[in-house]
Amino acid sequence: MARYIGPKSKIARKFGEAIYGADKYLEKKNYPPGQHGVNRRKKTSEYGMQLREKQKAKYTYGVLERQFSNLFDRATRSKGITGEVLLGLLESRLDNVVYRMGLAPTRAGARQLVSHRHITVDGSVVNIPSYSLKAGQIIAVREKSKSLEVINTSLSNSSVHKYSWLEWDQHTMTGKFLNVPERTEIPENIKEQLIVELYSK
Repeated sequence: MARYIGPKSKIARKFGEAIYGADKYLEKKNYPPGQHGVNRRKKTSEYGMQLREKQKAKYTYGVLERQFSNLFDRATRSKGITGEVLLGLLESRLDNVVYRMGLAPTRAGARQLVSHRHITVDGSVVNIPSYSLKAGQIIAVREKSKSLEVINTSLSNSSVHKYSWLEWDQHTMTGKFLNVPERTEIPENIKEQLIVELYSK
């Protein structure tokens, strides 16, 4: 499966946000990468700002261009505000929900857990990170994977995330996807309207 495997700190510095989680390099160098990054004062065009938001969303959720474009097409065909529907679809991805439940410290780590067949949905192993969850589906750690150090370490280190659209039982390592979250419930700093404007050109 294709995915971005380049330097994450460079991307975080580009956007000026720790989109991959805590980043010590971003704290030290909170300016864009490159020779002239610290002195760059060039005004960004409207198109540049729209493109920047799309790239930020792609990197944040670990989605490549074709997947992102397909999700946007689904969002435009759905009822509701296109940008908000798009973010809802991204949040409904299995790898994102595994991350939100605290089973992995990053979305990349969550994607790996799914790909390595450690996660089940409604009792069946699902190894497709982009699997789109539906309301009411049960997500769990596979029985023989419950002793994995990486999962237990993540659960012990994470402040138990409380998201109104998710349920999580620490003892059984089982969670439930209650519903697609509303925009106000999604914590990501993404201006989705700019993405809609970009695709509308």
